[in-house]
Amino acid sequence: MAWLVPLLFLAVGLLVFCKKRASGGSVSGPKSYPVVGALFSFWKNRGRLLEWYTEMLARAPTQTIALGRLGGGRTVVTANPANVEHILRTKFENYPKGEPFTGILHDLLGTGIFNVDGDGWKLQRRVASYQFNTRSLRSFIVEVVEEVTERLLPLLGDASRRGGWLDLQDVLQRFAFDNICKVALGIDPACLDASLPVSEFARAFDLATGLCAQRAAAPVSLVWKVKRVLNVGSERRLARAAEVVHEFALDVIRRRRKEIAAGSESSKKDLLSRLMVLANIPQFTAAMGAGHEAYRSEVFLRDTIVSFILAGRDTTSAALTWFFWLLSSHPHVEHAIRLETTRLVIARPDGGGGQKQDPSVFSYEELQRMNYLHAAISESMRLYPPVPFDSKHALANDVLPDGTFVGKGARVTYHPYAMGRMKTIWGPDCLEFKPERWLDEKGLYTPRNPFKFPVFQGGVRVCLGKEMAFIQMKYIAASVVSNFKLRPVDSNRTPKCISCLTARMVGGFPVFVQTIDDNT
Repeated sequence: MAWLVPLLFLAVGLLVFCKKRASGGSVSGPKSYPVVGALFSFWKNRGRLLEWYTEMLARAPTQTIALGRLGGGRTVVTANPANVEHILRTKFENYPKGEPFTGILHDLLGTGIFNVDGDGWKLQRRVASYQFNTRSLRSFIVEVVEEVTERLLPLLGDASRRGGWLDLQDVLQRFAFDNICKVALGIDPACLDASLPVSEFARAFDLATGLCAQRAAAPVSLVWKVKRVLNVGSERRLARAAEVVHEFALDVIRRRRKEIAAGSESSKKDLLSRLMVLANIPQFTAAMGAGHEAYRSEVFLRDTIVSFILAGRDTTSAALTWFFWLLSSHPHVEHAIRLETTRLVIARPDGGGGQKQDPSVFSYEELQRMNYLHAAISESMRLYPPVPFDSKHALANDVLPDGTFVGKGARVTYHPYAMGRMKTIWGPDCLEFKPERWLDEKGLYTPRNPFKFPVFQGGVRVCLGKEMAFIQMKYIAASVVSNFKLRPVDSNRTPKCISCLTARMVGGFPVFVQTIDDNT
């Protein structure tokens, strides 16, 4: 069946050539690329799609472009903050994710919160909001402290003593996976334990997300849809990987149900336990409406927790990988972070014996006072957002603020990766890594307009886990920078960013680990 894919591409090319048409409709704003030109350019730039979109958007008069699609219609791509606000807030109801996008992820995420619209999304968001209040955030720090002090720092210390290298991207993914499993499932997979192999679930999860990303990037969705029907190639591998992920989640759900029924898990505060308890409260089920029974089902629970594992594992690990790479080439930023954390430790009251607390352990209040570190992480995500682009689906005809016509059924994509590289948004130094751009004259962190910096989305669907993500990233960064220097194995290599649902570093991030004492 190896001949099937090229044959399909040839058929599509002939169809497009025979029907050759531009992007359709009069457009006042963006530069339009007809179907044939868009497909040819896509294929030519398939190894650098993020950069290709950035270049096209930078050249466009209003940082908005339109790409032709097979069968008519268009994909509108924008890096214009006014357009982003229009899509995410002003006309939110007109721009759901839509079936064309949710279909790409359905085999893995089903109807989980990140892949559903309407009442299903509202319900899951309402339940999840309980997991992200201040009390829960303080409790979350306990989980992070344990993972950092008992596993991450010893792992890095061992690498330093051996004088060898490790793949930091892999380490951070393992760390984030352990953390999110504790928060979402109430279990500890211990993936960061170097003596244990990577779990089958983690391997399957990686494969499934990568193959879903291939679907999203495909210029012609017909190819992967035909392969799925025939159950061949990448679609066969995706089906097997998704089955492993789902069986893992279902096994956890079934065991938790037995524990709750036996009364032994009533004190659990993880997301899964909250969902199960709430689904049995009459007032809550009444608020769900007529279809509330569906929200008690194993499939609903499975899809919800798989979605949260995706968000909690891949986004923070991707953000931190790029953050530590940027630090390695900006030692003055690394020094400023170390100085900030040291001052906080020095300012602590001692315990009466002249000894300060562990300098690798930080309180919630101390993390909140790390303004420069917060700025450095934000600046890193400006240049390397964990989710480089996000797409919506237009329910009805609309006109964006820059005058771009959006036809019913069009895909509308906003592009945080490109936005971080727009001079019109960030100025002529937009390609420079400058945490100072996030600080006021007193050195305090100043948030930017979320529609100029839509890393956590914005408007109605703004990320509930934003504060939890910052707490985790700041804690890891502060603890690691206070104890170690991480330096790339190949200092001459400029890593490549590839979107695999999240912005991963191609080939990982091999680093040498040195203790601070070794460099003083």
